[in-house]
Amino acid sequence: MKIISGKYKGKVIKGYDLDGTRPTMDRVKESVFAIIQDKVKDSIVLDLFSGSGNLGIEALSNYSKYVYFNDYSKSSCKVILDNLKSINEDNYQVLNLDYLKCLDRLKDIKFDLIFLDPPYKLHVLNNILEYIWKNDLLNIDGLVIVEYQDEDLKSNLTLIKEKKYGDKKVNIYRKD
Repeated sequence: MKIISGKYKGKVIKGYDLDGTRPTMDRVKESVFAIIQDKVKDSIVLDLFSGSGNLGIEALSNYSKYVYFNDYSKSSCKVILDNLKSINEDNYQVLNLDYLKCLDRLKDIKFDLIFLDPPYKLHVLNNILEYIWKNDLLNIDGLVIVEYQDEDLKSNLTLIKEKKYGDKKVNIYRKD
């Protein structure tokens, strides 16, 4: 896995073979970051199911102000920290919490970008999207980027983009 853009472009990061994760494919990541590129600089970011930290590190590479990484797996958090040590950043926090506990802990923060890429078998995206909306976690024009497979997503947030990549789908929602 590599960082595809920004100041760390080309840097290899660990975690492609991290047990229990499904890293976002480079072509999907490239497409997503092309869509959101104007929103990344100076953004406050939550990468809720971080895995290797791939998406949050890409955001840091593109000048995000601060990134919160969260993963329930201790081994994933170790890989995230190892990957972060290899870049020259200190504007992040790595949390090792259940996703609901993480959302509760961070509910007073307004995010510009929230990445949601949970294990597909959990089927928790509708609950998370509702939590984000009800608890007003997004700044005006903030975006939620969702990677999923077979859930029927419904949200009070505005769907602005829907793309399909093989059996994976990416939806981007905005707070109006």
